[in-house]
Amino acid sequence: MKLKTRRAAAKRFSKTANGHFKHARAGKSHLLFDKTRKRKRNLKRPNCIKSGQVKHNLKELMPWG
Repeated sequence: MKLKTRRAAAKRFSKTANGHFKHARAGKSHLLFDKTRKRKRNLKRPNCIKSGQVKHNLKELMPWG
Protein backbone atom coordinates (compact mmCIF):
# COMPACT_ATOMS: atom_id res chain seq x y z
CA MET A 1 0.00 0.00 0.00
CA LYS A 2 1.27 3.44 -0.89
CA LEU A 3 1.91 5.77 2.05
CA LYS A 4 0.76 9.35 1.69
CA THR A 5 1.78 12.39 3.70
CA ARG A 6 -0.99 14.24 5.50
CA ARG A 7 -0.80 17.71 3.98
CA ALA A 8 -2.11 19.47 7.08
CA ALA A 9 0.76 18.04 9.13
CA ALA A 10 3.32 18.79 6.40
CA LYS A 11 2.30 22.46 6.39
CA ARG A 12 2.67 22.81 10.16
CA PHE A 13 5.70 20.65 10.95
CA SER A 14 9.08 20.00 9.39
CA LYS A 15 11.56 17.26 10.20
CA THR A 16 15.10 18.08 11.31
CA ALA A 17 18.21 16.07 10.49
CA ASN A 18 18.09 14.38 13.92
CA GLY A 19 14.50 13.24 13.43
CA HIS A 20 12.85 15.88 15.62
CA PHE A 21 9.86 17.89 14.43
CA LYS A 22 9.94 21.69 14.31
CA HIS A 23 6.84 23.87 14.50
CA ALA A 24 5.99 27.54 14.86
CA ARG A 25 5.02 28.78 18.30
CA ALA A 26 1.49 29.86 19.04
CA GLY A 27 0.47 33.35 20.19
CA LYS A 28 2.13 35.59 17.61
CA SER A 29 -0.96 36.77 15.71
CA HIS A 30 -2.92 39.17 17.93
CA LEU A 31 -2.93 41.02 21.26
CA LEU A 32 0.74 41.78 20.79
CA PHE A 33 0.64 45.08 22.73
CA ASP A 34 0.25 43.15 26.00
CA LYS A 35 3.29 40.98 25.39
CA THR A 36 6.83 42.08 26.21
CA ARG A 37 9.48 42.53 23.53
CA LYS A 38 11.40 39.56 24.85
CA ARG A 39 8.33 37.32 24.70
CA LYS A 40 7.48 38.39 21.14
CA ARG A 41 11.09 37.91 20.06
CA ASN A 42 11.14 34.38 21.48
CA LEU A 43 7.88 33.55 19.70
CA LYS A 44 9.69 34.03 16.37
CA ARG A 45 11.98 31.07 17.00
CA PRO A 46 10.76 27.58 16.08
CA ASN A 47 10.11 25.00 18.76
CA CYS A 48 10.76 21.25 18.75
CA ILE A 49 8.24 18.57 19.70
CA LYS A 50 9.36 16.88 22.92
CA SER A 51 6.51 14.51 23.75
CA GLY A 52 7.17 10.94 22.62
CA GLN A 53 3.53 10.12 21.88
CA VAL A 54 3.08 13.20 19.68
CA LYS A 55 6.33 12.39 17.88
CA HIS A 56 5.08 8.87 17.22
CA ASN A 57 1.81 10.21 15.79
CA LEU A 58 3.65 12.67 13.55
CA LYS A 59 5.81 9.89 12.15
CA GLU A 60 2.62 8.15 11.05
CA LEU A 61 1.22 11.33 9.50
CA MET A 62 4.47 12.22 7.74
CA PRO A 63 6.24 8.99 6.79
CA TRP A 64 8.62 10.72 4.38
CA GLY A 65 9.33 13.83 6.42
